[in-house]
Amino acid sequence: MKIVIASDSFKGNLTSLQVADAIEKGIRRVVPDAVIVKVPMADGGEGTVRSLVDATGGRIVTHRVRDPLGKEVTARYGILGDKKTAVIEMAEASGLPLVPRGKRNPLKTTTFGTGQLIVDALDHGVRKIVIGIGGSATVDGGAGMAQALGVTFRGQDGRVMGGGCTGGMLSQISAIDIRGIDPRIAKTTFVVACDVDNPLTGKKGAAAVFGPQKGASAAMVKQLDEGLRHLAFLIRRDLGVNVQRLPGAGAAGGLGAGLVAFTGAELKRGVDIVIEATGLLRHIKGADLVMTGEGRIDFQTVFGKTPAGVAQAAKRTNVPVIAIGGGLADDARGVFAHGIDGLESATAREMELDEAIKRSRTYLANAAERVMRLVFIGKTLSKKRV
Repeated sequence: MKIVIASDSFKGNLTSLQVADAIEKGIRRVVPDAVIVKVPMADGGEGTVRSLVDATGGRIVTHRVRDPLGKEVTARYGILGDKKTAVIEMAEASGLPLVPRGKRNPLKTTTFGTGQLIVDALDHGVRKIVIGIGGSATVDGGAGMAQALGVTFRGQDGRVMGGGCTGGMLSQISAIDIRGIDPRIAKTTFVVACDVDNPLTGKKGAAAVFGPQKGASAAMVKQLDEGLRHLAFLIRRDLGVNVQRLPGAGAAGGLGAGLVAFTGAELKRGVDIVIEATGLLRHIKGADLVMTGEGRIDFQTVFGKTPAGVAQAAKRTNVPVIAIGGGLADDARGVFAHGIDGLESATAREMELDEAIKRSRTYLANAAERVMRLVFIGKTLSKKRV
């Protein structure tokens, strides 16, 4: 019996590989000789770097960069097992948790550090860079990142603006010059994990939708939106790229737009990127069962989350899928219409979150054992019918 375990991490608790190890333990209590293939998964958000590094036998790289406020910090990214692909989570260098609550102001934050991570990845010889852009502290349209890559912005006085352009500086830009951009950018494929379709500006744009959670007041939102409109105008005028209404351009404070404009990036669903990078379809071929999961399963799971993406992949070869969640919401049964055939909860009774986290490996193994015992009841019943 071949079983593929392709779970997301349980955020704040277990990595994807740790989840898979616990599930494997439970499976082997029932089927000790099963062929088990573990494929650590993610959906492009937090944990994607670790999942892909674990899945491909890659490694973690650390690099000193500027955080959103310009302070030097240590950030991490991954180089996959092929040694030619880097995976970067922009939140490592430009994420909201790096900014103390009292200092959260997207007029003053920059994505410069994310650009520094890109340059360091290029220095390691990669030719493909996957970037997850969730959790940003910025609304700079990727301007800070672009400066780190060698792009020059000139101010209204005609002078070159200093590195670390922030959201509040966008309206001061008068021209964009990409002649100094790192030449390796043109030889590198950029793929962005982006699961929102917000445009760059307007009522559904980066400033209006995401600005307040980063510390922006109503007045700041208006200023940021005007700055992003101005940047979009300059990108179209000076680079010939129209990003203002591009779905996903508003992700991460407009970093989606910046990556498209300055690196030629393609925006894709995060889970689809991970499925491709891990070779999940190849692993599923010939399997009898796929087991997946995430920390909490509810109806939102069907919208680009790992279990739904894994289920869609498995259905291409008609392999049944069972998902184990740390917990199940009342509306979790809605996932049955989207390729997931069965559900189980790791927590078999009510308990405090701290207890669930403390004994999560045990609870996951027990849940996997319960699932496999039910699977074998089904196999027995099928034989009796025959």
